[in-house]
Amino acid sequence: MHDGYHGIIEAPHNYENVSEPSEQGTKKVMTVSFKKYSFPAFLFFLLLISAVPFFKSVLGFNIAVIPMLVGGGYITWSTFVTMMKTRKITADFMVVLALIGTAYVKEYLAGAIVAFMMIGGEFLEDLTLEKTRNSLRELVKLVPEIAHLKTSGITKDVPLSELKIDDVVLVKPGERIPVDGLILSGQAAVNESSLTGESMPVDKTKGDRVYQGTLNINGALEIKAEKTGQNTMLGKIIEIIHQAQENKGSVQRTADKFASYFTPAILAICVLVWFLTKDIFRVMSVLVIACPCALVLATPTAVIAAVGNAARRGVIIKGGVTLETAGRITALCLDKTGTITEGKPRVVETKVFEASTEEEMLKFACIAEKNSEHPVADAILQYSKERGIEHVPDGEDFTTVFGQGVCVKYGNSMIHVGNRRIIESEKLHITSDIMDFLDRQEELGFTVLLVIENCKVLGGIAIADTIRPEAREMIEKIKKSGVKHIIMLTGDNQKTARTIASMAGIEDFRANLLPEDKLDVIRWLQRKGETVAMLGDGVNDAPALTLSDVGIAMGAMGTDIAVESSDIALMSDNLSMIPEVFALSRKALGTIKENIWVFAVGVNIAGIALASTGILSPIAAAIIHNAASAMVVLNSSRLLLFKSNI
Repeated sequence: MHDGYHGIIEAPHNYENVSEPSEQGTKKVMTVSFKKYSFPAFLFFLLLISAVPFFKSVLGFNIAVIPMLVGGGYITWSTFVTMMKTRKITADFMVVLALIGTAYVKEYLAGAIVAFMMIGGEFLEDLTLEKTRNSLRELVKLVPEIAHLKTSGITKDVPLSELKIDDVVLVKPGERIPVDGLILSGQAAVNESSLTGESMPVDKTKGDRVYQGTLNINGALEIKAEKTGQNTMLGKIIEIIHQAQENKGSVQRTADKFASYFTPAILAICVLVWFLTKDIFRVMSVLVIACPCALVLATPTAVIAAVGNAARRGVIIKGGVTLETAGRITALCLDKTGTITEGKPRVVETKVFEASTEEEMLKFACIAEKNSEHPVADAILQYSKERGIEHVPDGEDFTTVFGQGVCVKYGNSMIHVGNRRIIESEKLHITSDIMDFLDRQEELGFTVLLVIENCKVLGGIAIADTIRPEAREMIEKIKKSGVKHIIMLTGDNQKTARTIASMAGIEDFRANLLPEDKLDVIRWLQRKGETVAMLGDGVNDAPALTLSDVGIAMGAMGTDIAVESSDIALMSDNLSMIPEVFALSRKALGTIKENIWVFAVGVNIAGIALASTGILSPIAAAIIHNAASAMVVLNSSRLLLFKSNI
């Protein structure tokens, strides 16, 4: 019976064919629900009749025998089926003994109430757990039932299970995308909130990637399938959520170990109570109150609720171990590039020296950088485009000068764009204004380039990987969530690292690091007794994510290695979710402890003491027992709606 809740959510293996419930499917679900929920209603009706003396006198027997036999028979049968499958004596065996005891002493009403309370308690748990189950069901419903497959110019509807890699599918406006794939033709706004948690649609066109379960809002798309079924990003999310309850942390393992000794201990207490009191009612009360149903529900309900909460907001959390460990994080290491910063260089300042205008200086810079593939060139060209410089003429004899910059011939001019080293190589005349600009920008950790025409310094351009606007707020919230030691890790030089760390509000940083150096920092923290989380992009940082106690990958949508190497994966680059993850994990850990030690262990210990002394009757014990189980589920369900107030 209750032991069956070890598998709270059963994920469909072939969920490709799952869609919004059809009318026939809805009727089937309603029929199953009616049959299941009508059983406790039937028992309750018989209990009401048995409480009326008139019916007993007319029929000549106690009607309570019927619900006791029917309900007790169901409990006994399901208990022995479970025991045969597991080859273990389960906790519900104690309920069977209690029912046999009430029948033996002819307390049929007490036995009927015990049976009703156990079955009714399961019904109440089902109602409450529907909220938890819906977290997975809503994800499964994102998968369309059919796909429009294009073959030889003909479009036909096929089940998703028939799609193969390299198939081409047509997705019409208003439909959900059935595969992970590449757009071959068409353009549309696609709502990716089911994966990223971001509500704003993303414009997609030829060459862009799209993902299963996302919604095509307003355009027709032809998509080449790259991944189907459970191999898609949505499929991995569903599988991770389904497996989350099996990934137990140390708190749950302690509870499981406790439960393995629980049944023999309770039976021993019952023997002792009988030996001391010879009161069968006290023995039955102990048996009823001691069933560890709340203990069985304590962790799975909390884990699935928390994982479901995160999944709706674009975060994958890999189960109980991750939740528990993330709730204990004391140190956080962050990669700089792409995490604290945007991950691509931008022009942050320009200075005109001998050019007539900034536009003139930028025009010459673009001519020189037009054929360069360096990220710095992209930054200059993008900045110039934003300032109206659209058409850049071609230069001649483009050359890259190693360690300095680039040069190109344009008409009668030789244009150079380079760093400080170009001053000596070209024997330039440098004024104090130019040197001040170079010194000041480099002190800030920026890359500084001079734009030179025929040995005349037209101007300077400062370029940096700019900090994310929300980075400082994110760091402050992480500190408030309880993570006190935050370290930024980067391969950049000391000046750049100090500038970015200061802007983000980070006191501790490590610069000039190679990938293996980042691992050394994590090991050093772990040797100090810290529980370490690593936040990175999931690709370059995969080794560090794996070594840390909790690896968190940002922008993981479409990146298999990010999902595989990390314990927590953020589908988008939304930094605000980082403190939310820590807060949710701490809340989940606290909820699991409350469920186990307050509602499960605490209620059982108090109940056994009261039942042994005769204060609790079997009926009262059944009520308190099921109330504790319901409180566990209700307490866990609060995690579904949890949002931090940091």
